[in-house]
Amino acid sequence: MSVRMNPENVPERSLSRSVEAIAASWETDPRLAQVVPGFDRPFFQAGLAGYSDGAMRLVARAHGCPYCITEALLDQTLINGGKGRRKEDPDLIATECGMGDLEENRVAGFDDHPIAGQVMGTRPAEMARGAELLVGMGYDVIDVNIACPVKKIRKHNRGGHFLAHPDQALPLLQAVRDAVPAEVPCTVKMRRAFDDTSEMADNFDQVFDAVYEMGYAWATVHCRTVQQKYKGPGRWEFLRELVKRHPDRVILGSGDIWEVGDIFAMLDYCGVHAVSVARGCIGNPWIFRQACQLMDGESPTEPTLEEQRDVLLRHHELSTVIHGEKRSGRMMRKFGIKFAAHHPRPDEVKADFIQCSTVGDWRSVIERHYGESVDSSILRS
Repeated sequence: MSVRMNPENVPERSLSRSVEAIAASWETDPRLAQVVPGFDRPFFQAGLAGYSDGAMRLVARAHGCPYCITEALLDQTLINGGKGRRKEDPDLIATECGMGDLEENRVAGFDDHPIAGQVMGTRPAEMARGAELLVGMGYDVIDVNIACPVKKIRKHNRGGHFLAHPDQALPLLQAVRDAVPAEVPCTVKMRRAFDDTSEMADNFDQVFDAVYEMGYAWATVHCRTVQQKYKGPGRWEFLRELVKRHPDRVILGSGDIWEVGDIFAMLDYCGVHAVSVARGCIGNPWIFRQACQLMDGESPTEPTLEEQRDVLLRHHELSTVIHGEKRSGRMMRKFGIKFAAHHPRPDEVKADFIQCSTVGDWRSVIERHYGESVDSSILRS
């Protein structure tokens, strides 16, 4: 995901009261947990291409994240038995990471539930089959991605392409809902339109209305257009007006969540029922702990150096089990760059993480910058 990882010209937004007061008094809409048992806080980890694998999710859950979504899994890849059929199976991850009985592993903290498997594709029949496969793998929710703005995705008539073509989007959405058992919730990830023209605004409304009429539980709406991609600030005003126009619908919000206060600012300003935390949680699982602390009336705490070290080791260990040492080395280089922002010497640590590719490299950086020697048994070699 080649995008900026920091806010860009985010405007000031007027809130009804302080973030602390909003968080401490916020009552999570009970419909979230009614649809997805365990989704009992008004925030969750988004699906992030190239990042939100099982390792990232398990670390987020350990810090209070109540619900996670996979990165978008292509229907054809699922059908052909590729990525998503094994590496992202939530119960297989628990078994392999714990190396033992599934239920015992869940108790030990390897439980990757509740979770939504996010599917993306082009043809209704293939999307329906991909969704069926995800249900069979044990996903609690099926999330349909018609939001992805990446050019190579759009040119294959996937993701955000559908917001410009309601005549294609509606059959695809109906096929997925029909294929998934009634007891398994379906949700949708959207953007506020394909572009800023009035025609595309009408197209958004047509698709958005159809989502709820077909029986989807909710839509998560990102407040940028497809053509805007990740550039510039999102329009929280759009989300606020959307919620006002549809007070009976559960609507989740996405866009410009960079630190814990933004979660509660979006809840207050936009009126959405839950907030998708995306780029703001890469290398920062503590955003979920801080959100829980604020809701419990406590002051949010920054991670100590020891906590940073423990999470880095844990994340690397899980990534190695899931992906193998070679691939996890590449994966964790991306995460280390972001984790470094919490260190007292962020630039120096970031530069050292950029050079990492092996377990030995990681051990050296952590020993040098995070205070204590690392037991080699912690990292699988």
